[in-house]
Amino acid sequence: MSDAPEFDRAPASSFAYVTLVTNRDYVLGASALLRSLRRTDTGADLVVLFTPGVDEQDLSVLRPFKPRLGRCGRLPTSAEFNQLHERGRLHAAAPFTKGGKPVFHTPLDNFVKLRLWQLDEYEKVVFIDADALVLKNCDKLFSYPEFCAAPNVYEGLADFQRMNSGVFTARPDRATFDAMLSQLDRPGTFWRRTDQSFLESFFPDWHGLPVYYNMLQYVWFNLPDLWDWGQIHVLHYQYEKPWQAGHEKAERLRLLIDLWQAYASGDGIPDDLSGLPGPEAPADKRAS
Repeated sequence: MSDAPEFDRAPASSFAYVTLVTNRDYVLGASALLRSLRRTDTGADLVVLFTPGVDEQDLSVLRPFKPRLGRCGRLPTSAEFNQLHERGRLHAAAPFTKGGKPVFHTPLDNFVKLRLWQLDEYEKVVFIDADALVLKNCDKLFSYPEFCAAPNVYEGLADFQRMNSGVFTARPDRATFDAMLSQLDRPGTFWRRTDQSFLESFFPDWHGLPVYYNMLQYVWFNLPDLWDWGQIHVLHYQYEKPWQAGHEKAERLRLLIDLWQAYASGDGIPDDLSGLPGPEAPADKRAS
């Protein structure tokens, strides 16, 4: 359906941080994200969009953080589009070779992010993936232009050529949303990186945010010199999720996982994140 999200109450601000939950796992992630946002003393609304994959009772863990909850469906895309972007087919055509996506990942859900442009009760919104933590106040992003996102940096300089849609700024507008739908689902269209490929195409002159506004967890072991706790505003747990038990990178990411667990439980959150230890240099660099 193309209908706008249906909310449980009216907005209280002209600005909002928005996240998306499509299943119970991401509800768990959103609980940590919302706690982290509340700790930044933002005056913006906190908005959670949820799809039919989430039951009302699942959302109970979010209510203590007083988010504005909006029910919505997937975009009204064609059967051909849905088949091309189905999990098995998309991952076969564009496999993940750098890390592992959890089994609950459904690529079609990614396009629901475009519904942010339907939220025209807000002047500006900032989207943040539910598998992220906000470590420093990010309200300055509401004064940034549309469309801003950080580069997809976690391996090398080539990463700066692509954006990551885990954090982005938007100016909601129904006309923009309609234009997006008309460009999204054209015969034979395949968006290799789903919403990220589409947004790069729709906003070819996208503005680059500093990587510290969407610091991807793999930077911890791939680019340790880039890591700076004093500057990181948003920490994004791309690929393996911090609530997954026993994945192959768990020990390498132990400190980051423990930090997420602290935010998820509300117990043991460090008072001064800048005092956390940094990553060790890779073995090959230490040897040289």
